[in-house]
Amino acid sequence: MYVEMKNIYKTFDGFHASDNVNFGIEKGQLAALLGPSGSGKTTILRMIAGLDVPDSGDILINGMRVNNLPGSKRGIGFVFQNYALFRYMTVADNIAFGLKIQKKSKAEIKERVDELLELIAMPGLGKRFPHQLSGGQRQRVAFARALAPNPQLLLLDEPFAAIDAKVRRELRTWLRDMIQRVGITSIFVTHDQEEAMEVANTIIITNQGRVEQIGAPEEICRNPETEFVSDFIDSKYLEAMKWRNG
Repeated sequence: MYVEMKNIYKTFDGFHASDNVNFGIEKGQLAALLGPSGSGKTTILRMIAGLDVPDSGDILINGMRVNNLPGSKRGIGFVFQNYALFRYMTVADNIAFGLKIQKKSKAEIKERVDELLELIAMPGLGKRFPHQLSGGQRQRVAFARALAPNPQLLLLDEPFAAIDAKVRRELRTWLRDMIQRVGITSIFVTHDQEEAMEVANTIIITNQGRVEQIGAPEEICRNPETEFVSDFIDSKYLEAMKWRNG
């Protein structure tokens, strides 16, 4: 397993945000943390990112325990739901931000930025500012900025939440295709079942700080393991899987 959470507990003022969380994600997988509000999915993502520290248990990335390792040393790219782009920087400068921190040469930075602008289908737009872009374009730039330093793990916190429905559907397909092309292990948080079913290879369903079930979308729909999962998954997905499998 490339990312592992082992016996993770985390409380905030007596509230169990993570209650003995255990799961593993294989290298190259695109995994969705899916659950209702307050189920603990964002806390899990923040602990993997190094933004929160578990009270107990172990977080492993590529076999190394990272509990006490700063987020900046974990080889992680993070995409926030509100883009978090620097308003007074151009698209190119936003993408180059992490590379400048790494003290890459100007030639290396230009080459990487141009490569990523091509990847996100925005060549020639490097001199624009965030306010000159659509919501979908801003999210693509945020994706490129996270990828620029060549992270080994990509984390996305409800990456489509700030985008209208039509663009959101288009970006789901785009994100899945891009991650497959880049080949980076990725975890995203969502409360949208359709989004998780369409995009993820693996779904981790959370509820009240616990992991209820882990599996491929088809597996979860065909064989819900707990009463919560059976009630939580929309009947249209359950029926679709029954029909698909005869």
